[in-house]
Amino acid sequence: MPRPACEIADVFRRYGAAFQAQYGRLIGPLHLLVLKALSACRTAELGGHVLECDSCGHRKQAYNSCHNRHCPKCQASMRAEWFEDRQRDLLPVEYFHVVFTLPDELGALALQNKAVIYNLLFRAASKTLLDAAAEWKDLKAKIGFFAILHTWGQKLDLHPHLHCVVPGGGISLDGTRWVSCLPGYFMPVRLLSRRFRGTFLALVKEAHRNGELTRAGRLRPFESDRAFRSWLGPLYDKEWVVYAKPPWKGPEYALKYLARYTHRVAIGNSRLQSIDNGQVAFTYKDYRHRGRQRTLTLAATEFIRRFMMHVLPNGFVRIRYYGFLANSRRQEQLGKIRGLLGAPQPATSDQQSSDPPQDSSEQAPDERCPHCNEGLLRTVDVAPRPRLSEILKLPLLAPT
Repeated sequence: MPRPACEIADVFRRYGAAFQAQYGRLIGPLHLLVLKALSACRTAELGGHVLECDSCGHRKQAYNSCHNRHCPKCQASMRAEWFEDRQRDLLPVEYFHVVFTLPDELGALALQNKAVIYNLLFRAASKTLLDAAAEWKDLKAKIGFFAILHTWGQKLDLHPHLHCVVPGGGISLDGTRWVSCLPGYFMPVRLLSRRFRGTFLALVKEAHRNGELTRAGRLRPFESDRAFRSWLGPLYDKEWVVYAKPPWKGPEYALKYLARYTHRVAIGNSRLQSIDNGQVAFTYKDYRHRGRQRTLTLAATEFIRRFMMHVLPNGFVRIRYYGFLANSRRQEQLGKIRGLLGAPQPATSDQQSSDPPQDSSEQAPDERCPHCNEGLLRTVDVAPRPRLSEILKLPLLAPT
C-alpha cells in the first residue's frame, strides 16, 4: 500500500513543538510519549536493523515501529492478530451491533476522570446487557459479548461510546439449551437505554461519594454531594443514545466489519488532506447529512489537542469480554454452546506460540532481494530500540 501524502507523524514532527509550547502546562508524560513515539515511528530514532543480500550485496534499512496503541500505522498488524484469534470464537448465529453513548453533558467529567468514567461506562453497559437479557420475556438467557471503547467523533471531538458485539442468543438460565433471539431482533433499545442511564448515573454518584472523581475548572462548583446530584439531575430526563443495528449477514461478515473498530485510533492517516501553513485539513463524515464527506480545517495545535483528548491512561483495557465470552471460561463455554447448537467444534492448530511478537530489530527474515531477485536478505547490523525514558528526551522537531 502506498504511503499517504501526509501522516499523523508528520503533523507531530512539524507542529509538536508549537503544541508543547502552547499547552505544555496541561500535558503530562503520557501525552509527550505519544507525541514523540508517533513522531519517531519507523525512523532511525527508534533503532532497527540492516538487511544485506547474500548474493549481490544490496542493502536495505528497516526501522522499528513505535508499538504505541495510539499510532495508526502500528494498529494494522495488531488488528490482524486480533482477527485471527477471534475467528475461532464465532458461533453459527446472528450477530448484533449495540452501541452505548454517553451524553455530551458528561464530557468535561470524562476528560478529567478518564479511567474512572470509562470504566463505569464498561460496567454500566455490560450490566445493562447481561441483566436485560436474563429478564426480558422473549430471551431470558445468559448472553456473551465483547465491547470496544471509542472516545471520538468524526471531527475529533469528545464522543465516548461503546461498540458491543453480541451473538443473537444465549444459554438458558437453567443451562440446558440455547435460546435464540427473535429473528432479526435483539432487544428493545428503549429498555436498554433507560437501564443504561439509571445504572451509569448510580455508579457515578457512588464514585463521587467515594471521592474517586476530580472536579476542576467549570466543574468545581459541583464538589459537594448535593450540588453534584443537582448537576446530574437533568440527565435523568434525557433520552440516552443506545441503538442496535440489524444483524449482519453472517458471523464472518460481522467479524470482518468489527475488525475495523477494534484497533482504530482517533483518526487514520488516510483522512488527512494537507498539513501546511500551520493548519491541518482532514475529511469527516457528516452524519447529519446522510454521511456526506466533508473537509474540516483546524489550526495544527488544535488538531493535536483534539487528538490528545483520546489518549487513554496507561494500562487501560479498551476491548473487554463478558458473559460466556469472558476470558476465564471462554473456550469451555463456547464448546458447551456448540454442543447445544449441534455445531462442529473449530479445528485446533498443531502449533500455537504464546511468545510475544518480536521487534523488527530482533527478526532475521529470509526475504528475497528486490535488487537481484536471487539472493536472500540477511540481518547484518542492529540498532537497539531506545528505552521509554530516552524516547521522552527526543526533540519535537521536523527532520531536516
